Amino acid sequence: MDLVSILTVLLVAATSAVNACPPSDRAALLAFRAALHEPYLGIFNSWTGNDCCHNWYGVSCDPMTRRVADINLRGESEDPIFEKAHRTGFMTGSISPAICRLNRLSSIIIADWKGISGEIPRCITRLPFLRILDLIGNKISGDIPADIGNLRRLTVLNVADNLISGTIPPSIAGLSSLMHLDLRNNRISGEVPRDIGRLTMLSRALLSRNQLTGPIPSSISNIYRLADLDLSLNKISGPLPDVFRKMPVLATLNLDCNKISGNLPPSIINSGISILNLSQNAIGGKIPDAFGPRSYFTALDLSHNNLKGSIPKSIAMASFIGHLDLSHNHLCGPIPAGSPFDHLEASSFLYNDCLCGKPLRAC
Repeated sequence: MDLVSILTVLLVAATSAVNACPPSDRAALLAFRAALHEPYLGIFNSWTGNDCCHNWYGVSCDPMTRRVADINLRGESEDPIFEKAHRTGFMTGSISPAICRLNRLSSIIIADWKGISGEIPRCITRLPFLRILDLIGNKISGDIPADIGNLRRLTVLNVADNLISGTIPPSIAGLSSLMHLDLRNNRISGEVPRDIGRLTMLSRALLSRNQLTGPIPSSISNIYRLADLDLSLNKISGPLPDVFRKMPVLATLNLDCNKISGNLPPSIINSGISILNLSQNAIGGKIPDAFGPRSYFTALDLSHNNLKGSIPKSIAMASFIGHLDLSHNHLCGPIPAGSPFDHLEASSFLYNDCLCGKPLRAC
């Protein structure tokens, strides 16, 4: 080999070394992989060679610094690896604290693997650039790290469909950039933090199917971007706070299957909420006679409560009511004629004290 060829080989080797990921990032990824077992798809077969930024499945790097920026591993994917195997993914093991050595990480997505267990590494709260933490659909246990509020750049926190217990840490209110919070279907107990209203960027708060207790914090009205609030299937108690009228974009409010008591605040009927589910609570009093042009419900479910009195006549003033369920209450009197009642079935009114009129028996 002549001198020119030798210099060319050396130049290519030097260039490759410069453009490769740092050896420390590669070592951290291999330690992370060592704690996981994926028996069917072979997604880690590509994790070979010195450059973890080049064709390592689910790994992306910053093009300037060559530091690992994203880990994106989903067990339910349209990737050809999954399509060829005709199956979704299954992985066991745990998330190694070695992942925290990748201190330029922007996103950690380790989702829908069904069998990953262990706890969320506490050191994750020390990743200053983390924007997305998505661990949905595993068997992760333990609690949410107490210092989660340190992640000031976090926009997505999704740990739904796991076995997480403990309480919602108060520091979560410090996630000033958070837009999507999903804690559904876990074993989380305690109260919703009183100052959750500090999460002013939040658009979705999905907390259903846990063991949450206590009242709905009134500070929630400060989250003026909130469009979807789901606290269903918990043990939330106390009255409905009269704050939802202050939330201009709130469209879906699911509070069914709790222990909410007291009366319905009239403002909730005219708040702009389009899906309102308050079924299976202990709400009493009368249905407020407060319907008007802003009352537009694709679904309004007040069933399985202690509502009394008659169906208010102002309900005919609503712009639209698609689905209405008033069954299993103590309502009495004639069902109003016309819209929206002319398209509803008897099941919407059954098991009340003395409702009558179409679609029930004549008065």
